[in-house]
Parts: sequence; C-alpha cells; structure tokens
Amino acid sequence: MPHLETRDDIPALPKHHQATHSEKLIITASSLGTVFEWYDFYLYGLLTAIIAAKFLTGLNETTSFIMALLVFAAGFIVRPFGALVFGRIGDMVGRRYTFIVTLLVMGLSTFLVGCLPTYESVGVAAPIMLVVLRMFQGLALGGEYGGAATYVAEHAPEGKRGLYTSWIQITATAGLAMALLIVILVRSPVTGVGEEAFRDWGWRVPYLLSGLFLGIGLWLRLKLHESPVFQKMKAEGTSSKRPLSEAFGEWKNLRIVLIAFFGAIAGQAVVWYTGQLYAMYFLEKMLKVDGLTANTLIIIALACATPFFLFFGWLSDKIGRKKIILAGCALAALTMFPAFKALTAAANPALARAQANAPVKVLADAAQCSSQFDPVGANKFDGTSCDIVKNALAKAAVNYENVAAPAGTLASIQIGATTVVAPDPARLSGEERKAAIAAFAAQVTSDLATVGYLGKANPDEIDRPLVVAILFYLVLLVTMVYGPIAAMLVELFPSRIRYTSMSLPYHIGNGWLGGLLPAIGFAMVAANGDIYYGFWYPVIVAAATCVIGLIFLPETYKRSIDE
Repeated sequence: MPHLETRDDIPALPKHHQATHSEKLIITASSLGTVFEWYDFYLYGLLTAIIAAKFLTGLNETTSFIMALLVFAAGFIVRPFGALVFGRIGDMVGRRYTFIVTLLVMGLSTFLVGCLPTYESVGVAAPIMLVVLRMFQGLALGGEYGGAATYVAEHAPEGKRGLYTSWIQITATAGLAMALLIVILVRSPVTGVGEEAFRDWGWRVPYLLSGLFLGIGLWLRLKLHESPVFQKMKAEGTSSKRPLSEAFGEWKNLRIVLIAFFGAIAGQAVVWYTGQLYAMYFLEKMLKVDGLTANTLIIIALACATPFFLFFGWLSDKIGRKKIILAGCALAALTMFPAFKALTAAANPALARAQANAPVKVLADAAQCSSQFDPVGANKFDGTSCDIVKNALAKAAVNYENVAAPAGTLASIQIGATTVVAPDPARLSGEERKAAIAAFAAQVTSDLATVGYLGKANPDEIDRPLVVAILFYLVLLVTMVYGPIAAMLVELFPSRIRYTSMSLPYHIGNGWLGGLLPAIGFAMVAANGDIYYGFWYPVIVAAATCVIGLIFLPETYKRSIDE
C-alpha cells in the first residue's frame, strides 16, 4: 500500500479536486482505525451482565447491573479530558501523530481487560483495575474522534465533506456491529465454546483479539502523512500556540461551542445511545430476550441501517446539515415511547399482554420506599415491607405503577385482580424473617408467572421481522443525527483550534449525556418501577436540542474550512 504523497509547500487545499487513490487510503486508514477503537470501547457494553457477575459480586442483582453500567460509563466520563489533552496536541503537533497515539492506548487497554483477574481471584482489586483500564479507553477515544474527523474533512473536496466524514460516522456503529458479531461467533456452539463456557472464560476472547486489530490499525495509520491544512498552517506560522485558551477562553469561539453542544450534540448523543445501546439492554434486561437472539436481531438492523450514514452525509452536502440533524431529534422525541412499546409487543408478546390485562401496582407508604439502588451493597432491601415488595419486582424487571397508601400500611402488590401483602419485617427476625420473605417472593413469582410475567421471551412468539424493523427505525434516527454532525463540527470552527474546539463539546455530549444514559435510564426505572420511564431522559434532551438548534444553530455546509 503506497505512502501518501504530501508536500510542505502546498499553499492551500485545492477547491474542486476529485477523489484520489490517496484520499481513499486516508478514508480507509482513518475509518478502520476508528472502527477498531469503537470495537474496543463497546465490548464492555455488550458484556455488561457478564462483567457484573465477574467483577461486581456481593451486590444485589439490580445494583450490580447499574454499577456495571456505571463502570461502563467511567470510560465516557473521562472522554472530555481526553479531548482536552489530545485536542491540544492535535492542534499544536499534528492530527496524524495524535490519532496514532490514541489507537495505541485504546488497543493496549482493551487487550489488558481480557487479562484481568476476577473478583473471586483478587477481590476489590479486580473492579479497581477494570475502572482504570476503562478510563484509559475513554481518554483515548476522547482524542480519536476529533482527530479522525478533522483529518478526513481537511482532505475532502469542497462539496463532499459530508459524504467523506460520514465514513467516520459509520465507525461507531460499525465498531458496535463488529463487537456484536465477534461476541455472537465466540458464544455460539458452532465455535465449540457455547454459552456456559463463554460466561466462564470465553468472554475474554473478544478482548484479546483487540491485540490483532491494534496491529492492523497501526500498520495502516503509519502509512499516512499530515493533513494539508495543518501543513499549510505550520508553513505559514498560523497554528495556535494556546488552543485551549483560544477555544474556550474567548467568547467568540466559546459561544459557538455552546451552540454546537446544546443545539446539535446533546440531542445527537441521546438519540445515538438510546437507539443502539439502550435498545440492546432493553431487549435483554426488560423484555427477557436471550442474549444471542437479541444480539443477532440488533446486528441485522445495524447492517440494514448503516448505509444511511453515508446517505445522510451525502444529503447534507446538498441540502445542509442542520435540518437533517434536527429532524432526527424531532422524530426521536415524538416516537421514542411508541417505538419501545411496539418493541415490547413484538419481542415479548406474553409480557405485553400481561401488562395490558393484568397491570401490576404497588400499594405502599412512600416514606418506607427506597430507590432499589445501593452503590455499596449495604442495603438488602428487606427493612420495610415496601422495600421487600419493590426488590422482588426489580429482580424480575416487572413494570409496575406506584399507588400511595396511608402511613403505616403494609405494602402489597396488586397483580390484576390478585393482591399479595408483604410480610412485616419489624415483627420478624432471624430465620423466621428470611422464611417469610422467601415465601412472599415465591408467591409473587407464581402469581406473576400465571398472568404472563417473568418468563423469558418465547422464541417461537418473537416477531423477528417486526423487531428488526423497529430496531432499524431507531438506528435510522441515529444515522440522521450522526451522519452529518462531523462535517458540521469541522465547519463551525477555525482550523487553528478546530481539533480542540470540536472535540470537547462532542465528548461532553456523547461521553456524559449519551454514555451515562443507560445507567441513568435503568436507575430511573429502578426508582419508579415503570420500564419505560427512563425514556423521558432522551425525549426531553432531544426536544430541547430541536428548539435551541432551530433558534441558534447556523447552517455550515457551504463554508470553507481552509481558514
């Protein structure tokens, strides 16, 4: 594969050059390396339930799952700091050098996750090491995206930036799909591993494979040379010596950063993470679809929808970026609730019938009820009758409505026409108390099962074409908001501080608003009892982005990026 031919005396980017072999190499090397980084990053998301079992033992089931999501979110939390560190380097030293370093950090961190001892082997040191590696992954990803998007955009012909950078936009979904495919292959009986062995040791294999992908990514990226726009700045002496203070210390640029964040990135982030990651968790955790089936249905939907990243990137070159992004946010805000309720009916019809015909209500004194989330694992949720009731329902991931009862009333569960009263823990102790709680849980389990709750989704009842169609629609919304956004962010900021300026708001939005969405969504569900309650978060953020974007966000698709 030949080296790119670039020269330091290039005065400016050609305005109407056609795609060359070098540009195809640029897109391939930049995109494929970023695919590998997203693969590394999202492996954890796919294996959250297994990670919880291996590294977070000792917590109750609900708390363990939410804590596992928070460990997943740790990588997102540090992404803005990676954006600051690597964005500054990218604007001062160069785009190419920076995203070679980010690929190296990401690949090594992921490989080491596959080598970690479990909680059973080394105790609390295991989750600590896991969090540290997740944070290194987040730092690397914080520098990767801005570098890849900027590098490709600065090589793109005028009028084709949306199309060219949409290849970078594909990478997040492609990395997720790649991770899904490898997880499916490894856990499949066809490979000789199977589900039981996968949960025991096979989960390490996808992590260890990242060492191979790291080698391929580095080989490709080492063939690249620096962006001509950056070369031009260096030759003219116009590159920034203080990109952080220029980007965020001067109101003229800070104002654009804030508009980009609230008027585009925030909505894009919550739509992306709801349409892909949260949908996957919802299928497995709430709708009880087995992991292999859920992963397979999602990867089919991703494969069908992924070309639309390119379509909307191309379309944004013709009609503009703003209207496509905001249209995707508006559609998401309007259709999120009906889409996921339709997903319930298609993926687990028995559950949908039970919700309609035998709704579950918790009648309790609110003062006795806790949120069912305890980060330190000290609360066994057996101190009050309300906690006993809600703990039983939280473990079963059963949708319920809260009904206020007079103070001092023993909590009860109403399942259709049947009412089951919880034991009073204040009047019981020791083995008698444990036996009473166990008997209550068994009775609730039996009554729920009788009307259609609790059972795993019946594979014969799953309407697979409809499930794929709904998932496809959710990912299509993702392609609308995400396909054009890299080009828009590149066009919003001057080249001397572009890497820094676009990276920080992007990673605050996608790292914090988006990355924390699964944990926040499931915590909201655990506190409220309504399995759809967590969707208020993305709906409100997407709606707010529509309003702010319509008023303040400029259109950028005809701007030059050479200055």
